[in-house]
Amino acid sequence: MGMLLFGIGLITLGAIIPDLNEKFQLDGISSGTLFSILPLGILAGSLLFGPICDRYGFKILLTFSCLIMFGGFEGLAYAPSQGLLKICIFLIGLGGGAINGATNAVVADISSTGKGANLSLLGVFFGLGALGMPLILGVLKNSFGFEVIVAATGFLTLVAGLFYILINFPPAKQNQGSSVKRSLDLIKDNVLILIAFFLFFQSSFEAIINNWTTTYLIKYLSMRESNALFGLSLYIVGMSVMRLLIGSFFRFVPAKKILFASFGIILVALICLKLANSYSMVLAGLVLLGAGLAGGFPIMLGFVGDRYAEISGTAFSFVFVIALLGNMLINYLMGVIIKTFGIQHLISVSFVELIAFLILGMIILKKIKDNK
Repeated sequence: MGMLLFGIGLITLGAIIPDLNEKFQLDGISSGTLFSILPLGILAGSLLFGPICDRYGFKILLTFSCLIMFGGFEGLAYAPSQGLLKICIFLIGLGGGAINGATNAVVADISSTGKGANLSLLGVFFGLGALGMPLILGVLKNSFGFEVIVAATGFLTLVAGLFYILINFPPAKQNQGSSVKRSLDLIKDNVLILIAFFLFFQSSFEAIINNWTTTYLIKYLSMRESNALFGLSLYIVGMSVMRLLIGSFFRFVPAKKILFASFGIILVALICLKLANSYSMVLAGLVLLGAGLAGGFPIMLGFVGDRYAEISGTAFSFVFVIALLGNMLINYLMGVIIKTFGIQHLISVSFVELIAFLILGMIILKKIKDNK
């Protein structure tokens, strides 16, 4: 439920931005400002969730995060001014970032084995939320205004918050302040730093594909907008299906094999996109790219959960913050590169991301093996 809500929250703003532009008479700069607020909220939620979960448990954090998202969705639907709209977008990011981190941490905690596989299954529901919200808007928009649909979505977060109140969670891990030193040790752990920067590139890779693929397909490959959007949807489908497979059929395959297979799939996908001379080849490349990127977060978070089981929330918070900084920084640099050199360099930057993946992945796996 939590990851489904995070997927919905992450995609809703982009799905309704044309309606908000019309309602508030926003120009390009104002719209861009709204898009920049959401990741700031997610970053704040990612920073806060770990210490709170480790100190007070998951129930309080998840319940209040759902209430925060509920308020954000209702404001997104009915805010009378741009100022209040910006606050509500930040609240959606804040609650969503906390829920994303906490749900990953709690799944790692309750998984005695197969942490990476279970985290992959969790990630499937992010894809369902990200795909489902635009679909629902498309189907219902002719019958209801976007305000009604967004407000109804907000009540889904309220229901989730009530559900969290009623179920049991693992107990808080830090009943006293003695773990501060252990938390500070995180920044001294070379393996954790390497994992954090692997996710720095993982998150940024996903961001540039999510944000720039449609532009690449329309402007560089001269595709119709509807075909470009369909291709981006297939990218998300490829990621979701592969995470489902990693969590089920490939559950007992070693993480090392899955990781290197993922690198190979990404390479094939980028070659398909670089050499694409047909729509079917583009679609194949996007499906493969989603499949190749599917394993990064679950596998690396599984390593973190194994390494820091006693303060998993704080450890997850640390790597998520680094990952989100990569998301924001590389996405900004991608914009500069595209403006200066052209949209075709989306694929060039993607190859650089893959090289960073490969180098960091090899070092991480070697260090983990040496520490056993």
